[in-house]
Amino acid sequence: MQAMNDSGIEWIGQIPQEWKVVLLSSIFNEHKQKNTDLLCSNLLSLSYGKIIKKNISTADGLLPVSFEGYNIVNKNDIVLRLTDLQNDQRSLRTGLVTEKIGIITSAYVTLRLYASNIASAKYMHYFLYAFDISKGFYGMGDGVRQSLNYDGCKKIQLLFPPLPEQQRIADYLDKQCSIMDKLAEILQQQIEKLKEYKQSVITEAVTKGLDPNVAMKDSGVEWIGQIPEEWKIEKAKYTFAQRSERGNNISLQLLSPTQNFGVIPQVKYDSLTGMKSVKLHEGIELHELKTIHKGDFCISLRSFQGGFEYSIYEGVVSPAYRVFYATKQIVEKYYKYLFKSVAFIQKICSYTTSFRDGKAISFESFANLLIPLPPLPEQQRIADYLDKKCEEIDKLIKIKQEKIDKLSEYKKSLIYECVTGKREVAHE
Repeated sequence: MQAMNDSGIEWIGQIPQEWKVVLLSSIFNEHKQKNTDLLCSNLLSLSYGKIIKKNISTADGLLPVSFEGYNIVNKNDIVLRLTDLQNDQRSLRTGLVTEKIGIITSAYVTLRLYASNIASAKYMHYFLYAFDISKGFYGMGDGVRQSLNYDGCKKIQLLFPPLPEQQRIADYLDKQCSIMDKLAEILQQQIEKLKEYKQSVITEAVTKGLDPNVAMKDSGVEWIGQIPEEWKIEKAKYTFAQRSERGNNISLQLLSPTQNFGVIPQVKYDSLTGMKSVKLHEGIELHELKTIHKGDFCISLRSFQGGFEYSIYEGVVSPAYRVFYATKQIVEKYYKYLFKSVAFIQKICSYTTSFRDGKAISFESFANLLIPLPPLPEQQRIADYLDKKCEEIDKLIKIKQEKIDKLSEYKKSLIYECVTGKREVAHE
């Protein structure tokens, strides 16, 4: 058992006697080397604690007009994302460059060792990861800009074990984290398959019904295809109308449309996600915002990604959203599922590309869309079936997600224990 001393650092506590405490600025400088090329085939990004290579030939993600001014980085550089510190307290903010060379946005801070043999870049990356998950960066940011720069990081205290021990810890963590990451990846793949299955179940039920032996007919609508003979097809405007009232006499609370939770109170969104939603400007009067009632639907700016959102709450939403409601008797849950089905989302995506640039889908575009109108009893049967089926699938997803979460927590704990000397890494 190693002899231990107090590190003098609250989040670390006791450390091995021969380990030192140094300032970040004593072993790292801020690396700035501006890219002068208009294009680069090795565009990098910090994502979930890893530096990944981005494909600039696809439309996935936001890309700038030019890469001029991006920072050139090399293998073993450490990249820190130190912006938006108060609003987003979940993202991992450190990453180690493993590519030989690449470019990354200059909005990030890049750290480079003064000399390659002064310390193990991998060990320091793991240490800064532990500092990050302890929320060390969050108390350091400018309260107005909610960001931090290199000058603000200079006095971060780093642990400095003997160099051979740094390398031994880094190698051990590489091996153990790789095992855990592979297990988490397998579980995530299983989750994605369950999500795909859930979507196929929803799409099949809302467009084909539940009876595989029922007589079918051509709907005349490409995205719907064959439908049961008793079903009708009508334009959405004959079933729904847009709501334009302001305020809410039943409950004057601010609601947020979300893809995962539907339309929910903004305070609930913050607690469910651990992230702060974008707030309306101070001084806004809630009675001036758009009314949304329980059972209404909402078209959000991101509807092309996840369909229309359903509200089980009374309240108000930003005037930027389109709110609509049923003008005749329907089973709302049936349409809740229809508007979240893959077939429907693909259809509204095909209407126009303009809303991809931040413009919401207009209610008028939706109003002229042909949608299925099953008999009311059939709507209810489909809604009940999907409630039960989706609950079963969601339970399986939850079990697998809990396993991923446990792996993630163990990984964080292992890294913390190793880089702070709480767990001794033996010679192999």
